[in-house]
Amino acid sequence: MQQLPIKVVLCGSPHSGKSCLRDGLKQAMMSMHRAGKAPYPYFITACPDGEGAWFAETVGNNAALAQQLKDEYKSKFTLEFAQQKVIQVQNACLPLNMIDLGGKIDDKNKLIASYATHALILFGDITQNNPWREFCLELNLQIIDCIYSDYDGVADRIDSESPILTGSVHCLQRGEDVSESPMV
Repeated sequence: MQQLPIKVVLCGSPHSGKSCLRDGLKQAMMSMHRAGKAPYPYFITACPDGEGAWFAETVGNNAALAQQLKDEYKSKFTLEFAQQKVIQVQNACLPLNMIDLGGKIDDKNKLIASYATHALILFGDITQNNPWREFCLELNLQIIDCIYSDYDGVADRIDSESPILTGSVHCLQRGEDVSESPMV
C-alpha cells in the first residue's frame, strides 16, 4: 500500500524566522536523507517575499547578489500567484513536502494551505499563536509543531514532544546554522 505524501505548511507570524527555520530544516533533513534515515524533502516557497530556498546559501556566498535577486523576485501576493502555488502543492508527490507560507492569515494563504496535510506553527510573539492555530484547525491540518521563536534566547527548549512538539527555538537569524539545534 502506497503512503500518501505528507504536505507540511510552515506558517506563523511575520518576521518570526520562518525562512531561517526552513533553511535549518532543509539542511537537517538533507543530512538525514543522505544517511538513509529520512525521505528526500521537497520545499515549496509559497510566499512572494523573494526568498526562495536558494536565498540563505546565496547570502553566504554573495550577500549583495542575494539582496539584488530577492528584490527582483519579490512580487505582490496576488490570487494568480497563490493559484500557481496551489498547483505546486497539489502536484507535490514526494513522501515529505514542506510549504513555506507568508506571515499573514488571508484567503490566499488559506487557499494554498488547504491542500496541505500538516502544519508547523512558528510564532515570534506569544500572543500570535492562537490565530495560526485556528487557521490550521479551520483547514483540518494536523498541527505537529508549535514553536516560539525566542530571538534573544540562549538555548532551545523542548516543552513537549507528543502529541505536538512544543517549545522554543533561539537565534533564528540569517547566516546562523540552526540545522543541529535541538528544536530543529
